[in-house]
This record gives sequence, structure tokens and C-alpha cells, in this order.
Amino acid sequence: MDAVEPQAVTAPLRADAERNRQRLLAAARELFAQRGVDVSLDDIARHAGVGVGTAYRRFPNKHALIEELMVEKLEELGRIARRCLEEEDDPWAGLTGYLEQALDLQCRHRGLKDVLFSSSEEHARLAEVRARLAPIITALVERAVAAGVVRPDLQASDVPLLSIMLSTAGDFARDVEPELHRRYLQIVLDGLRPAREASTPLAVDALEIGEFQQAMSRWHRRR
Repeated sequence: MDAVEPQAVTAPLRADAERNRQRLLAAARELFAQRGVDVSLDDIARHAGVGVGTAYRRFPNKHALIEELMVEKLEELGRIARRCLEEEDDPWAGLTGYLEQALDLQCRHRGLKDVLFSSSEEHARLAEVRARLAPIITALVERAVAAGVVRPDLQASDVPLLSIMLSTAGDFARDVEPELHRRYLQIVLDGLRPAREASTPLAVDALEIGEFQQAMSRWHRRR
């Protein structure tokens, strides 16, 4: 009898622990989407309706939650990029389709924008997933340039910076006009068309990959 009693007591505790873990994950998904990844673990615990101590027992810190949930969103972005490259034969439709879908996803989920431009030192797993995304974006851009459907000076490193610009516009107006980012996306897409004789040349060269990473690191230190 003594050997059976611990099982009767501990099995429900394991089920309760898993329920609390799922409640915390659901709360974190919602808050990360609404407010970004700057929310605290205490906020997540309150939103989940569990104690703060329970939250820290399930997850050692907020970074563990961010990595568990936001890897999913980055992988979703990667699937979008691969579909646009592999299933869309038209180079212009492939590149612009990625920009449109990626921007929609970022504007619906503030946390995705945060982790797309987070520092590699903070989240190694997120950095690995981002690294797998980079060559797909490069292929989309290079294919469009080779086909002559975009201006020849467009570089792959322009794409994440355009995403920052456009998703920031989306954040700014999301409570008033949640679709406003589409207006600015169209302006940007018109600017990606091949340069004509009367077009103004770009004043500054695109960042090299190393320069982009350096700028991102310094940007985070300033925040």
C-alpha cells in the first residue's frame, strides 16, 4: 500500500503542473502578440491566472518563454519565404508576396518584430532560425534583380530594414487604422521597381551583412 499511495498523490500534481504550463504559454502568446516581448514574467503569470512562483517553477526566466514561443513565429516566417521562393515562379510576385505576408504577420504580432531584430547574444536559438531565413531572402532578392523586375541596386540587407520601417508605421497606427501599413508598403513597392532615366539614384549604398549586424547590435545598446 505504501508504494501505491505516492502515485495517487503525485499524478494529479503532474497534470496540474502541465495545465499551468499550458496556461502560461497561452497567456504569453497573447501578450507577446499584443504588447511585444518586453512584458514581464509577472505580467504573464497574472494574465494566466497563476501565481508568480508557479510561473518561475515552469520557466526559469522570460527568455525561456520567448525562445519556446517565438521560434514558432520565426519558423512560420521561414515557411512563408520558402513558399514565395519555391512555389512562385514570378520573381516580382515572389519578392513582393513575401514582403506583404511578412509585414502582415509582423503587424499582427508585435513580438515577432521584436525578435526579428533582437540581439543574438540574448537568444541563441532565435539567431539560428534567423540565420536560416537570411539565404532565402537573399535568393528572393537576387532572383528579382536578375529578372530585371526590381531596381538593380536592391540588396538583401534592404529587406529587413524596410520591414522595420513598415512595421513601425503599422505599430504607430494599429489602434486607429490597423491596415495603414499597406499604404506605405505600396509606396515602397513602387520604389522597388526598376529605376528609369528620370529616377533619382539612391544616395547611400546598402549595408553589407556585417554592417547590418553591427548596426543592429549598437541599436539594441542604445534602447
